[in-house]
Amino acid sequence: MTSAVMEKAAEKGERLKREGIVIRTFDLWKTYVMGDQTINAVAGVDLEIHRGEYVALMGPSGSGKSTLMNLIGCLDSPTRGEYFINGRLVSEMEDDELAQIRNKEIGFVFQTFNLLPRATALHNVELPLIYNGTAPAARLEKAKKALVQVDLEKRMLHKPNELSGGQRQRVAIARALVNSPSIILADEPTGNLDTATGNEIMALFERLYREGNTIILVTHEHDIAMHAHRVVHIRDGKVEKDEVVAH
Repeated sequence: MTSAVMEKAAEKGERLKREGIVIRTFDLWKTYVMGDQTINAVAGVDLEIHRGEYVALMGPSGSGKSTLMNLIGCLDSPTRGEYFINGRLVSEMEDDELAQIRNKEIGFVFQTFNLLPRATALHNVELPLIYNGTAPAARLEKAKKALVQVDLEKRMLHKPNELSGGQRQRVAIARALVNSPSIILADEPTGNLDTATGNEIMALFERLYREGNTIILVTHEHDIAMHAHRVVHIRDGKVEKDEVVAH
């Protein structure tokens, strides 16, 4: 980018921050070329999410929601368009910068929990802080606090195989919270849970939202999406509908 373009992007980023916009995409595209075929997995998405919102990205398999989630989570880079997170233009960043953004700005919650099997709940929650160089004493304190937030203070020293599926997902949510990220990005977080346990996890997300966290939930299930307070429907790589959910 030229210095003039960088300056303009910085001004735009500052304006977005002042307006409390934590996620902003402008005409975002992700295109794959497979042989002689061009597939637009994300096709010109304009999306704005304010700090403190609870948003579901919903769509059927193949709709582009997972690709959009990967772009929002800085796990992939767009083919074209702009993406700002917390006022920073991440669509132009290199891999090492994206890794720093992922660690600092985004707390991930996955369907498969992604916990280290031989590590305690406490150590699993500490991991993002180890990666960013937080001092051991501060690390321990923050990890304990995050586990208290998800009601697992009595299970801190248990390993994943000593926990139920719901408790493992709570550990994963605590790990997502530990860095005080700008957004919590949850990908099908109830997909491996029974209905009752899934409802408990969704009640926890509601509580975290009410405590001021920004949550983006990715799901193909209508019932799960309706727990959010806004649903963005994705189809054919585009925003088909953006609606507020009454609670």
